[in-house]
Amino acid sequence: MWIADNWQDYEVIDTSEGEKLERWGKYILLRPDPQVIWSTPKNNSQWKKLNGHYHRSSKGGGEWEFFNLPEEWSINYKNLTFNLKPFSFKHTGLFPEQAVNWDWFSSVIRKSIQDTNSPYSEERPFKVLNLFAYTGGATLAAASAGASVTHVDASKGMVNWAKENANSSGLSGAPIRWLVDDCVKFVEREIRRGNKYDGIIMDPPSYGRGPKGEIWKIEESIYPFVELCTNILSEDAKFFLINSYTTGLQPAVLSYMLNTLLVPRFKGHVEANEIGLPVSSNGLVLPCGASGRWCSQ
Repeated sequence: MWIADNWQDYEVIDTSEGEKLERWGKYILLRPDPQVIWSTPKNNSQWKKLNGHYHRSSKGGGEWEFFNLPEEWSINYKNLTFNLKPFSFKHTGLFPEQAVNWDWFSSVIRKSIQDTNSPYSEERPFKVLNLFAYTGGATLAAASAGASVTHVDASKGMVNWAKENANSSGLSGAPIRWLVDDCVKFVEREIRRGNKYDGIIMDPPSYGRGPKGEIWKIEESIYPFVELCTNILSEDAKFFLINSYTTGLQPAVLSYMLNTLLVPRFKGHVEANEIGLPVSSNGLVLPCGASGRWCSQ
């Protein structure tokens, strides 16, 4: 398992009875987590010091209950700053487990740019495409590592939030294109335009709709979409990352898909694994989905 264990401003304190107890900066939140199927003793004192509790409804969805929690606050990961705010369906605007992937592709980008035989320069930047880009965690990590990033998400609100995170991280002047668009249609247009990317990141939802009502079902759409994306990888392409929070898309499925679509054409190698967060109260790890990585080296 790949574990996001470099956080200072975030931690999973404990888990029990379908919920995870988290520290986001100085605030304690309690949120549902479907992976937490165990009932363990709630001995940690933080269980009784909540600033926010998301109550799941038996009818689906749920609602927040707040206890002295600001409407918005921020946390840091290394040199990046993220603005947080609780919103519908338990989210805060950040998936902390993805930091393990940020570190991975940031290292790939830096090493590629610094390579003495590197083709990259101001005239030929290392180009990254971030699809289903949400509030921009991966975008900021890639930009901070030296890449020129194209950030695509169907939600205008999420793109604006990502821009705020870029400003807070001192990256307002970084080479980032912010696009509100349907990811599939955007890639189709990039193919026609002949644009290429050295790295692609995608964090597709299980189900979603584009800005014009386009329907996305991951089990039906992901394989042909990854195949489509291979047409915008450059000859010098260095990495491809897929994240999945869908139960059916286990690491072995992601590995098989990337091996069949990328390796025959671009060589390199594929790894896939669960990603997780350490639980500070007991030293165990909370699983948080899966990732598949293709790398040219």
